[in-house]
Amino acid sequence: MDESLPEDPGQALYEERARKLFSGPVTFLLSAPAIKFLPEPTVPEIAFAGRSNVGKSSLLNALTGRKAIARTSVTPGRTQELNYFNVGGAEDGSEEPEFRLVDMPGYGFAKAPPAIVKKWRFLVNDYLRGRQVLRRCLLLIDSRHGIKPVDLEIMEMMDIAGVSYRVVMTKADKVKASELAKTIEKVMAEARKHAGAYPEISVTSSEKGMGIEELRGFVLQSAEGG
Repeated sequence: MDESLPEDPGQALYEERARKLFSGPVTFLLSAPAIKFLPEPTVPEIAFAGRSNVGKSSLLNALTGRKAIARTSVTPGRTQELNYFNVGGAEDGSEEPEFRLVDMPGYGFAKAPPAIVKKWRFLVNDYLRGRQVLRRCLLLIDSRHGIKPVDLEIMEMMDIAGVSYRVVMTKADKVKASELAKTIEKVMAEARKHAGAYPEISVTSSEKGMGIEELRGFVLQSAEGG
């Protein structure tokens, strides 16, 4: 499900190409605890940001069609590094991937020590401001809760950094249709206030497969500069 303007005639083509691409090699590359550990900026990157327990790992698994390429955890805030995944190319690394997915550290976990929060801010801010191959960021919002103050902080951070991003609502199957519609309206209204945000949003459920094909196509389109 995509809450958007009329569909791009080329969207179906992107979705089909993305389906084939993601059915091929998708491999974990590395975890970077600091900017100096990032891979060489040779291919486009699509980053995923969101609050702890927003369903980031589950969405990555659904997009790639793998059950555990990204670790899911019942412990919020487990991801404290930038985790890189190659999409396309050769599994042995002999051929460059088409692009990379970047799983950013979850934010907004109340029990996180101040030192962890500070480290997260520096890492994410440096990445957003200085990564020239970053094509787009997908900002995940839990459909049950909508946009929270910590989400507004990361949106402002991306606005300032000049990063283009799209809001992706997760766990849409966990909310009644009437409540989901109200939340979608509020989220879209907020997105339109931000310079870096797409006016359209994506509505997904990793568990039910809702919106996954469309988002997969959008990821490929973004990686190719669309």
